[in-house]
Amino acid sequence: MVKPDFQNDLKKCIETLIQGGLILYPTDTVWGIGCDATNSSAVKKIFDLKKRADSKSLIVLVAEERDILKCVTQLDLHVFDYLRTVQKPTTVIYEGAIGLADNVMNANGTVAIRVVKEIFCKQLIKQFLRPIVSTSANVSNSTTPQNFAEISAQIKQGVDYIVQYRQEEKTKHQPSSVIQFNKDGTIKMLRD
Repeated sequence: MVKPDFQNDLKKCIETLIQGGLILYPTDTVWGIGCDATNSSAVKKIFDLKKRADSKSLIVLVAEERDILKCVTQLDLHVFDYLRTVQKPTTVIYEGAIGLADNVMNANGTVAIRVVKEIFCKQLIKQFLRPIVSTSANVSNSTTPQNFAEISAQIKQGVDYIVQYRQEEKTKHQPSSVIQFNKDGTIKMLRD
């Protein structure tokens, strides 16, 4: 298998993230607008670009299951057993968020986190050494783009770096499922 060449994209993304900038990048679901999930000023830029109410929380991406331990204080390890049974990328709402920008978290202290499987995202997060925000690459209340070609010029012009990797891909992608893993072990499906 030929290893994809996205080293330049990784370098540029990391430089942008360190400077508090926004990136437009492919994920294991739809293309996302991303920033350092620990930088509240960068997170505010995403809300402004998307024209999104800052009362809405954002999804945070991590590279490995163990990275979640750095982001939450209340973790039921059974959630990982459940995640191994699902095919579709799944975002989980966790209680007790820590170590993240306040404006990434929900007002009730929860945070939405997804462990990514996509090779570019995984490498980006591992090299950046911090979780990153991922929110669909559209203005709020407009249709979520299913591939790069569907992303509006407004969004493309509003970010600081656009990843070149996977831009030509025509496959239509869907957002992740979103679940809440309750204290009693039950699961509440918030988005299928």
